[in-house]
Amino acid sequence: MPHLLTTDASFSSKQELLDLNDSLENVAGLSLETPSPEESPGGSTGNGALDLDLPSPTIDTSQTKVFLNGKLESQHGADDPCGIKFVPKETEDLCGWGALKPRCIQVFNTPKWVLFFLCVASFLQGMIINGFINTVITSIERRFDLRSYQSGLIASSYDIACCICLSFVSYFGGTGHKPKWLGWGVVVIAIGSLVFALPHFTTESYKATMLEQTGLCSVNQTAPCKESTSSLSNYMYVFMLGQFLHGIGATPLYTLGVTYLDENVKSSYAPVYIGIFYTSAIIGPAAGYLLGGLFLNMFTEFHETTLTPEDPLWVGAWWIGFLGGGAAALLVALPILGYPRQLPGSQRYMAMRVSEAYQIKDSSQETDPQFGKSIKDMPRSMLLLLKNPTFIFLCLAGATEANLVAGVSTFGPKFLESQFNLSASEAATMFGYMVVPAGGGGTFMGGYIIKKLNLRCGGIIKFCLLCTVISLLAIFIFLIHCPNVPMAGVTDPYLGGPASDGPLNLTAFCNSECNCVREFYNPVCGDDGYMYYSPCHAGCSTVNQTLSQAGKKVYYDCSCVFRNLSSVPGGAVSGKCSSSCEQMPVFMVFFFVVMLFTLLSSIPALTATLRCVPDKQKSFALGIQWIIIRALGAIPGPITFGSIIDNSCMLWQDQCGEQGSCYLYENSTMGVYTLTAGVIYKVLGSFFFFMALMLYKRPGSPPSSSGNTDNGEAGESDPPVKDIPPEY
Repeated sequence: MPHLLTTDASFSSKQELLDLNDSLENVAGLSLETPSPEESPGGSTGNGALDLDLPSPTIDTSQTKVFLNGKLESQHGADDPCGIKFVPKETEDLCGWGALKPRCIQVFNTPKWVLFFLCVASFLQGMIINGFINTVITSIERRFDLRSYQSGLIASSYDIACCICLSFVSYFGGTGHKPKWLGWGVVVIAIGSLVFALPHFTTESYKATMLEQTGLCSVNQTAPCKESTSSLSNYMYVFMLGQFLHGIGATPLYTLGVTYLDENVKSSYAPVYIGIFYTSAIIGPAAGYLLGGLFLNMFTEFHETTLTPEDPLWVGAWWIGFLGGGAAALLVALPILGYPRQLPGSQRYMAMRVSEAYQIKDSSQETDPQFGKSIKDMPRSMLLLLKNPTFIFLCLAGATEANLVAGVSTFGPKFLESQFNLSASEAATMFGYMVVPAGGGGTFMGGYIIKKLNLRCGGIIKFCLLCTVISLLAIFIFLIHCPNVPMAGVTDPYLGGPASDGPLNLTAFCNSECNCVREFYNPVCGDDGYMYYSPCHAGCSTVNQTLSQAGKKVYYDCSCVFRNLSSVPGGAVSGKCSSSCEQMPVFMVFFFVVMLFTLLSSIPALTATLRCVPDKQKSFALGIQWIIIRALGAIPGPITFGSIIDNSCMLWQDQCGEQGSCYLYENSTMGVYTLTAGVIYKVLGSFFFFMALMLYKRPGSPPSSSGNTDNGEAGESDPPVKDIPPEY
């Protein structure tokens, strides 16, 4: 029977495989193609078996790192009829937990199943952190008496934790057991989700009732400005702890997870695998928006209540998503923890891969086999990355793109809500529907195009530059804006009354006797097409619950509403007025193009980063890149966009004399400011991609070399590899 070397033999290079083959032929007369025991110098025994006169009758795996064919596992310790004692295949490349490595689960020990479980983990991470939290943050503020800056601290805790842990996790995890780092990271995400939902179960039941007559003109009202003795705001620290755990757990996922996929598949297939992985991370937030909106339509305590989702005191069941997501994360962590350090056959792909790392004049440190295994090497490893200008400019390009993506993902629903006068749930749902095809499709297509065109590192950077330029041209759609719906006392004076003395004058002759207060913001749409701050500011004195329209309250006898013959005299309906702007379809099409081409370059840029650094530094390089992207992009992005959007606010919340959140924005100003920020980020991103391309130095090769070596095929300059066995 032929005795073939398995495809997962740990060869560090093609030359090592060739040398090992030659040494076996010279020493034992054993060829990888046709074993000839009769030609062995040791002679033959009476039964025709070989009697090798060697110090040890076994093949020393500690020196040659060769494992015998998996089909010989049944001969543990038994001698072959040819007289050679075979070393059993070690179990390090089998999946399982500790000593428990059942044969029935080895069918999952493939790159495709690793990709599946990592996709589920990234989907859950995106759904919880980028979906649920962005959706329920308003409900959490209302339930636990949090201010806007406190909710900002909660959101920032995730990125702060990532920045703290990224360098250490990527450096030590890069040379460690990556699946264990990944699995325990998913466990920490699950714990963080459970901690985030904990305040719901440790506080008293939420009891909020709104009297029917509250906010009407016929009732004397006083501002609710008594000193609050509630300690619910202290739960901010519990939410911050949950977000901090989310950040710690997600750190290995997008550094070690990417490199683990890259190391265990062919070089040409790696962009597709990574693209699918990131696509699931993009779809996750979309699912979070949709499910979060569904959960918020349920009352947080599950019991009967007189409130409706349109009432200002309504709090939805914000905690359900975190419980479900945490439980699902615990389940998916179990199979990830069972995967081996490297998958069967991975060494074959590593041996056939040709380096495209940026050539540094003095890079002798990276050739040291022990380099990167001690914390003492971290400064040297960092120095090598700093000497790589292509890597640096790719990081800066990623940071500028992250600024735009983080800002749009945070305030995109608010932009749609303001421009087209949608409700919060409608805007979040529409934004979620757009993220699925644009974000998910763009992320997957980016990896697929790189694989289909078989681009090398330089070609990949050119593709990223092209995508950035196209999205730059499409972003001018923000010049289109819809006019604001007229609001009495804010954008326009009250009908039939004197002109406003200033930019904001909510008091007029028609509601001067109503004792309206600014703290009760409850917008209504009058029959005259004007929007009013509250039923009181519209002069409404009665409300009819039985004649509700689509769950909305109907108000009558509104003295400020202009009467005409085509509608109910002096009537108003709770909620904002609908917009008559017809530019929404055009805007959505171009906005889709901006998102598509922005995310179309994400996987190619990540692939270029993996290609332009040495293999030993891939995990550490991704960690440093994520630190730069978060420190210069993900963290300041929402803050920058938030500040820009706040400058276009026309109507601020009045919290007993203190300024709260913004109720109404000026659409034209918001569009101009958003366009300015988008153009700046896109121009910078194009410049950084251009510099990365210009400064990239491809590894030198002999003039005789030919062929594309990026897809795992050996060029003429590579040593030939003889008799590599087929995969089993």
